[in-house]
Amino acid sequence: MAHAAKRESVQTHAVTSERALRGALCERMAAEYLQERGLEIVARNLRCKAGELDLVCRDGQVLAVVEVRQRHRTDYGGALASVSGSKQRKIIRAARFLLERRVTLSAMTLRFDVVAVQGTPDGAHEICWIKDAFRAA
Repeated sequence: MAHAAKRESVQTHAVTSERALRGALCERMAAEYLQERGLEIVARNLRCKAGELDLVCRDGQVLAVVEVRQRHRTDYGGALASVSGSKQRKIIRAARFLLERRVTLSAMTLRFDVVAVQGTPDGAHEICWIKDAFRAA
């Protein structure tokens, strides 16, 4: 019985590692996509008590906080639909935390974007960038 539990733990770790690698790849793809469109990456994977910010970018005089989402399938709405209200609130809290710590950024107009990376059956990826996807209350 203990042997089966250990095997399950190893499989869970492998799935988590694969998911983390896939997430890192998608964040890199999103960063490159945004840079090709003129945005400057200010920070990646900022973690704090309030949550995590995938990408923070400068788009002219606008500070864009970008949530990167990835899904292989479009069931249940795909990557874009996965940015729920609770996820938005976490991102907003983390952005406020960032602005409290980096005063130079707080003077900029803030925008929340979502970049969705949707996988296709042939292994290609479609990237969808939604500027101003949601707003802080």
